Formats: sequence, C-alpha cells, structure tokens
Amino acid sequence: MADVPVLQAGQSDHIAQAVAVLHSGGVIAFPTDTVYGLGAHGFLASAIDKLYTLKGRERQKAIALLLASVEDVQRVAVQIPEIAWRLAERFWPGPVTLVLPKAATVLDVLTAGSETVAVRIPAHDVALQLIATLGAPLAATSANLSGQPEAVTAGQVREIFGDQVQFVFDGGRCPGGVPSTVVDLTVTPAQIRRRGAVADEVEAFLSEMR
Repeated sequence: MADVPVLQAGQSDHIAQAVAVLHSGGVIAFPTDTVYGLGAHGFLASAIDKLYTLKGRERQKAIALLLASVEDVQRVAVQIPEIAWRLAERFWPGPVTLVLPKAATVLDVLTAGSETVAVRIPAHDVALQLIATLGAPLAATSANLSGQPEAVTAGQVREIFGDQVQFVFDGGRCPGGVPSTVVDLTVTPAQIRRRGAVADEVEAFLSEMR
C-alpha cells in the first residue's frame, strides 16, 4: 500500500492542501459528526464519478451535498419552502438532511438523474472548514464500500481504500452508528424518508409546523 497523507485535523495548511486536491478533481476522506466521509468537489462531474467508483455505489443512488452555511442552500436548490429555513434554523449544523428541488447548477451525476438534491450542514469543524475554504459544496458519502460498515477512524479509512483516497484527515474517532435523518421537502406535508439521529425531534417539529 502506498503512503497516503494522513494529517491531523484543524491545521490551516492541511486544509489548504486538501482543498487543492479537491480542486484538482481528487477524493479525500474526512471526519464528520456521524462517520468518516469521502468527499469530492460538488461541481466536478469527474470527481463525483470517482466517489461512485470508489464505493462501488449503484449509480441510481444519489449523493448528498454538504454545505458550509444556510445561505449556500440557494446555490443548489430552488423553490425552497419556508419549512426548509425553519428546519435549518433548528437542526443545522447537525445530522439532518433536507431533500429539495435541485437548481440547474447541480449535476445529474450527483442526483442520479432525479430533480431533487439532498443537502445538510455537518456539525464538525473540519468538515465546515473544508467546505468554506473550497468555496463550493462538498459531494460526500460515507467512507465505506457499499453495504459494508462505515469507517469511524482514519485508520479504518486507510484499511478500506488504501491509496485510492488522496488525502485523509485524522480527526479522531467519529460517533458512528446513527446516520442523519432525511426529510423530503418536495412533498406536502414533508416526509421523513430515513429515520436517523434526532428523528424524534424532527418528527415533533414537523408536527408543530402542520
């Protein structure tokens, strides 16, 4: 196995190196508030294609976008309902993913040809620094082979992917175990499509909004 840069999270020069890899179309691994993720530039089709290949992910399964701020939602989604802003205010940064009508800027390879896009803001400083410095959404999926357990440490990422990943941030162990809750806002009333972290709180919030 070739050596892959494994750097401690939180150092600005390491963030810059990782962002350079992303701008060049590469794939990096990084910690989030749930599990380690594989990330690629959200507006580069060739980079997103690498994510599918690395994971062995079925092409009809969309990949989510991680954002750095609530304002970034308008870069990738249209016809955003008021409830989206309310959910964002209450649960972001955090493990809640919102499904919205996609903007023309969003690539079909990311959404598996659908007209929707899944977005969230992670509650993890490293991920947020990466996205903000990149200046674009981060196409992200859990760091594992499809159908296999997710990586929760940098070492596990290396064991799974070796030098196929160009850059690995070591942010320590991630909580793991519970994915984000996915809320579909393209239907009325809004529907929880995947129950994950804080699902009960999201469900209660949606009930109050109805």
